[in-house]
This record gives sequence, C-alpha cells and structure tokens, in this order.
Amino acid sequence: MAKHDIVIIGGGPAGLAAAVAARKAGIQDILILERDGCLGGILNQCIHNGFGLHTFKEELTGPEYAARYIEMVEAEKIPYKLNTMVIDINKEKEVTVINKEDGLTTIQAKAIILAMGCRERPRGALNIPGYRPAGIYSAGTAQRLMNIEGFSVGKEVVILGSGDIGLIMARRMTLEGAKVKVVAELMPYSGGLKRNIVQCLDDYGIPLKLSHTVVGIEGKERVTGITIAQVGPDRKPIPGTEEHYSCDTLLLSVGLIPENELSRSIGIDMSRITSGPEVNDQLETSAEGVFACGNVLHVHDLVDYVSEEATLAGTNAAEYVRSGEEKSNCHVVELKAENGVRYTVPQTLDVNHMQDQVTVRFRVADVYKDRYISVYYDGVQISKRKKKVLAPGEMEQVVLKKESFGDYPDLKNIVICTEVE
Repeated sequence: MAKHDIVIIGGGPAGLAAAVAARKAGIQDILILERDGCLGGILNQCIHNGFGLHTFKEELTGPEYAARYIEMVEAEKIPYKLNTMVIDINKEKEVTVINKEDGLTTIQAKAIILAMGCRERPRGALNIPGYRPAGIYSAGTAQRLMNIEGFSVGKEVVILGSGDIGLIMARRMTLEGAKVKVVAELMPYSGGLKRNIVQCLDDYGIPLKLSHTVVGIEGKERVTGITIAQVGPDRKPIPGTEEHYSCDTLLLSVGLIPENELSRSIGIDMSRITSGPEVNDQLETSAEGVFACGNVLHVHDLVDYVSEEATLAGTNAAEYVRSGEEKSNCHVVELKAENGVRYTVPQTLDVNHMQDQVTVRFRVADVYKDRYISVYYDGVQISKRKKKVLAPGEMEQVVLKKESFGDYPDLKNIVICTEVE
C-alpha cells in the first residue's frame, strides 16, 4: 500500500492552494488526486475575467487564475495523478482510488484534505412538468460546451435561476449572438453577486423577474417554448400570472451542492444548511486528520476566498502531520448563527489553540437593509458593524481575534446575528 503524509482529493483551486500551503509549511510528501484530465477544476471553463483581485491584486480570467496555482504546484514539484477517481475513504484514512495506469489501489494518508468542489442541482430536483426534450442544460454544462468544447447550445434562451453561473451565461450567450429573453428567479432576491446582475443583465438589457418560476416546458424533440408564472410567499405559482416565451433552450442555474459523498463515507458530521462538513477553526472535520476547504465545505462566491481558506487547511494539515498527536488543554467554543444568519464556517473554535485571528464566513437568509452584523460572547455584545445591504448571494465575514477572549475565560458560545439596532 502506498503511503503519503498528505493526500488532497481534488485538483481545482482549493486543492492546488492547499497543496502549495502544505509544502510551504514543510511537508514534502504530498499527493493530489484529480478525476479530470487536467488540473484547475471548474476555473478552466470560466473564461470571463473578475478573478484574482484579492489574491493577486489584478484581474484575471479563470484559466489564468488556475495557471498561477498550477505553476506554483509545478515549481514545488508536488506530484499529482490525473484521471484518477477516488471511490472510498475510511476512518483509518485509507483512500481507495482507480485509474487506467494503476487499476484499483489503496493509499494510506496521515492527513487528508477534502477539496472536491461542488456540482449543480439538476432538473430532477425542480419538479417542472413537461417532457424531456433536448435544449435543457444546467448553466455550468452549457458553459463547458461553449467555452471548452466549442458548441453553440441555442439561439433563443430562457434562464431559470439567478445564480452567478446563470448570470454569467446570460452575458456569454448574448455575446455569441443568442437572444436571452428573460431570467426568472423563484426567490424575491437574486442568488448572484450584485456586480454580475449589473454587468451581465443590466448592461445587455436582459430582464430579471424575481418571484417567478417555470411552470411548463413545451416541445417533444426540442424545447419550443417556456411558460413562467409569478409565485406567492409560499413559492407556489399564482394562477393567471403565466407568461409564455418561445425559445429553443432552457438553462438551469438553481443552486450548487457540495460534492460530499466521500465525506459521508467516513462518517463526518455534516451541516444540514451548507450540505458540507462541520469544521473547527483549523478546518478539521469531526474525523481526526481530515480537513475540508473550498466549495466542498460551503459554496463560495469568490475563488479568492476559496484559495484563502484552502491555504489555511493546507497549513493546518501540515501542522497536524508534524505534531502527530491530539491537542490537550482544549477550550472548544460553539459558534451559533441566529436572527438572519443562516450558518457559520467554522462551527466551533478552540480558544487555546487558535491562530491570532479567525475569519468566520457566513450567509444571511434574506435581503436586509440598514442592519448591523453583531457578535456576542455568552450574551455580551462584543462588536457590531452596519451594512447598508445584506443579501444571500453575497458571503459575509467577521474576524475574531484571540486577544478578545482574554476577558472570557469560561466562554461557552459565540453568537453571530443581524440586528436592526
């Protein structure tokens, strides 16, 4: 059985950043496992710009951003296996993989970093009535077909869902000569970044209809038309509000799901809200020595934050391999999301062993205006920061400093919430 200090599952932006960080932290024996034929993950098909403003202080396309990290991996001579599928992980940190060269093999790891990314929610999860004609794509599939395979997927387009990929594809298809007739969004707010609504819809005169959904798909061989309707507060269509659009293509941008089948096979504690693992401030899961970062942990809106998180995971995994022992004298504090905050990552932190500061990321449950983001230690307000607008499509964060816990030696929980005043 092959043995490695750190095995990283996934060669996308999270896996690459974690590998580079682990090597810089002094671990030589690292292996990246990637099921695709090249490194870079989803970034390879994201040919638009807007990446890297935080990490590299310049605007890059997705492939350019990926190339920067691939160059770092190559420079550090970190080995990786492509076209390699991980099919199982167990609690002993044995990773079962399969590829053409080696067949079915098992790798023993001292530490594992989960960086498998996320996938799109499919049509089957939406319960839209109608046949199954050609012309219905998830937005990411259409993006791959256009940007990598070189296919045109349609000429008259309706998009359901206003996630970032759907918004970006509205612009992409317009630039390729297609007519995007409408973007319909079930929720009363957009699921994407504000900048993408402006740059991808407003700049091209593409209407966004909030509180609308698709109620009918026409066509047997190929989509010929779509009917959308307004929905009420219960998210159910309101009779009499139907609108018909003739089109040959329907793109679905209805959410992303972290790829956590492998995480569940280890028996990791999972978050019901993020659909990713629950982690501590080291980004370690409930399985000792197994770390998680990037979109497999929770869906990010900026790849720069993925890289930042993965760097932390790689550094901490390296520390775990070096120390090789359980920490003693732990003071674990639970992080609670309340009053408009849906979740926090991490979910716990160890006051005694944390770094000088910990970045807590979260999303809100609805669109809020003129609200404060407040932090409480055992019911005592520690900080509050006013935000003009909070929206579910934009990830928020607060920074907790180790020095702030000095006056709370018996601290039990930290609450992060929104408040009107």
